[in-house]
Amino acid sequence: QVQLVESGGGLVQPGGSLRLSCAASGSIFSRYATGWYRQAPGKQRELVAGISNGGTPNYADSVKGRFAISRDNALNTVYLQMNSLKPEDTAVYYCRVNYAGTDYWGQGTQVTVSL
Repeated sequence: QVQLVESGGGLVQPGGSLRLSCAASGSIFSRYATGWYRQAPGKQRELVAGISNGGTPNYADSVKGRFAISRDNALNTVYLQMNSLKPEDTAVYYCRVNYAGTDYWGQGTQVTVSL
């Protein structure tokens, strides 16, 4: 059983920054690809950024150049640094890992970008 706990969300003004964290209950991120997803009201959940077990990142076009995914294997934590935030980035953000063929999701953290 894997537990993922996200944190770091909040209310920020347009142009601001936030860093989200996803902490795992075990040492899995170095062995399995991990992704940050988001879901806005009335919309489908979408992949925002992913990082392979080898550390290669990939990003949705909408966040390229603004968001950065990274991880700290010693802390069993994956991060999402979000800069130049826009109102359209408002959503609940989730981290996900496919561990041994099973998808695990965190509980989500709310990000609101507004004046």
